[in-house]
Amino acid sequence: MAISTESRRVLKQQEEFNADEKRILDLLSRGLSRDFPNPQRVGCPDSGVLRGIAFHKVPLADADRWLDHFSSCTPCFQEFTQFRQQAPGHRRQTRMWLAAAATVLLAFAGWLWVRSQSSGQTAAVVVLDLRGRATVRGENPPETRQPALEVPRNTRSLNLELPIGSNEGTYDVALLDPSGAELFRASAAAKLEDHIVVLRANVDLAGISPGSYFLGVRQPGLEWTRFSIRLL
Repeated sequence: MAISTESRRVLKQQEEFNADEKRILDLLSRGLSRDFPNPQRVGCPDSGVLRGIAFHKVPLADADRWLDHFSSCTPCFQEFTQFRQQAPGHRRQTRMWLAAAATVLLAFAGWLWVRSQSSGQTAAVVVLDLRGRATVRGENPPETRQPALEVPRNTRSLNLELPIGSNEGTYDVALLDPSGAELFRASAAAKLEDHIVVLRANVDLAGISPGSYFLGVRQPGLEWTRFSIRLL
C-alpha cells in the first residue's frame, strides 16, 4: 500500500511540473543569459531546495517563489542544472525499485495463496481408520482408554475405514454430543476397496464448536456405533 501511495504522489507532482516546466526553464535561460554572478550566494536557497525542485519533490507552489531569484542568480542556475541532469537516473532507479518491490509483494502474496490452498486441501478430506478401535453402542457408551480421533472443523469429506466385519451398503454418519443429540447427520454408501469397507461421507462441521464428541455410524434400523472424536 505504501508503494502504491508513493507512486501516485510522485506521478501527481511530475504532472504539475511537466505542465510548467517550459516556463521555468525559459526564466532560468533568461537569467543565465543575463549572467548574474553571486559569489556570496546572497538570498540563495540551500542545495536541498534546489535538488528537490530538480527532482520534482518540491511542490510547484513552493518552487514558484524562487523563480525570480533563479532568473538573476547564475550559481543557482548552474547548481540546479547539475541536479536536473542527475534526475533522470534517479527516477529510473526509483521506478526499478518500485517494480522490484511490487514483484516481491506479488511473489509473497502468491506464496500465501498457494499455502492457504494447500492447507485447505489437506484438511478438506480426512481419513479415519476405525478398524482397530473398540466399538461402543447404546445411549451412554462407557469410557474407553483409546485417544479420541481428531477431526478439523473445515473437513468436507470423511473417509471412514469401517471395522472388520462391516457390510457394504447404506450407512448413516452423525456427529453426536455427549448426551446423544445429533448435531449433524449424512448418509452414504460403503464399498469394499482393497479388502477394506470404506464409507465416504460429505460433512459440514464448520458451525459446530470445537470439543469432544462422538462419531456415530450405523446401518438403517440399527443402533449407533460410536467412536470418540475431538473436533478441532
